[in-house]
Amino acid sequence: MNTARLLALTFALASAFGAAQAQDSLSHDQVRAETHAARLAGEISHGDLDATARNPQGDVRPAADGVSTLTRAQVKAELAAAVKAGDVQIGDSGRTLAESDPAHYPRAAQASGLTRSEVRAETLQAIRDGDIPTSETGLTPAQQFPQRYAAARVRDGEPRYAMAN
Repeated sequence: MNTARLLALTFALASAFGAAQAQDSLSHDQVRAETHAARLAGEISHGDLDATARNPQGDVRPAADGVSTLTRAQVKAELAAAVKAGDVQIGDSGRTLAESDPAHYPRAAQASGLTRSEVRAETLQAIRDGDIPTSETGLTPAQQFPQRYAAARVRDGEPRYAMAN
């Protein structure tokens, strides 16, 4: 009994689907005309990377009418410099050569923003103020002997370090 019901239900659904499909179906000539119109409008892509009117950024190739400002030799030189610096992306991970093997691509030293004389002056001031650790404990002389450096700190305009008398 259940089999008969199942078959009847299947037949009813199949006939309903067939009727709906028959109403929406197009003739062969209509399909060809719509395809031709879409091709002329630029709505049909020709592969995964092809640009269409709806996806203008889809193509990774340069435009046919685009003019390069660099010569082939300049482009090759830029690529060689990028490879040497480790700035070339490898694989699908998005990592560069320098990120994957930092030992072979050391980072460039960044300028401190201070001149040599400014650094020297700051270092001498830190020595006078007792701010440079000189012992194995890691404590600075100002921490070990605050009374020696209190007057100099007050003179330099740092009253928070002044000793209470």
